[in-house]
Amino acid sequence: MYQLYIANKNYSSWSLRPWLLMTQLNIPFTEQLQQFAANNYHSFRVFSPTGKVPCLHDGEVVVWESLAIIEYLAEHSPGVWPANVVARNFARSACSEMHAGFSTLRNVCTMNCGVRVELQDPPEALALELARLDELWQQGLQQFGGPFLAGDKFTAVDAFFAPVAFRIQSYGLQLSAPSMAYAQHLLRLPAMQQWYEAALDESWREVSHEAEIGNYGRVLVDYRRV
Repeated sequence: MYQLYIANKNYSSWSLRPWLLMTQLNIPFTEQLQQFAANNYHSFRVFSPTGKVPCLHDGEVVVWESLAIIEYLAEHSPGVWPANVVARNFARSACSEMHAGFSTLRNVCTMNCGVRVELQDPPEALALELARLDELWQQGLQQFGGPFLAGDKFTAVDAFFAPVAFRIQSYGLQLSAPSMAYAQHLLRLPAMQQWYEAALDESWREVSHEAEIGNYGRVLVDYRRV
């Protein structure tokens, strides 16, 4: 059985992607949750060549980086990518764009599922990236009919943008009505609810992740239970 190494669910957007995909598509795996901590690069190197998460183990095969994990899963499980060739290539392109881009969104609105944040003087680049995100989501929803980004079935492209749905919720980001409806659709998925509830129950706090919020905002509400 696959072993999927991830980190704290409250913070780890990269971990969410393969975890959500495998959970939604009923691909069996064992979760190996590792705690973020200062200078834990060497401890993560025990299971990951980069010292980062996520990392997938399948017997002797080790796959790191979320996009590579998705492609590996697609070789062995149906439904990871859309069946339609046009939708499939849109999905692959959108995943690659998310994987390599939207750096301002990542840095300004760091993933922290359990809090609600008021942004204060975010850089202009954030608005530009949100406009591009909105454009991309509307393209997929209009071209392939929704309710998911590449059609009527959840695929890898939805898993890749799932962390953005949590960011929209945490930071009160605003997009067009169709894009906001799509984000809410993702948040209502049972697997997303499972991840969110687990994030609220995590008892540990990692100092650097918590401090990142203060660079561009202030916490209004903290829903974490412990």
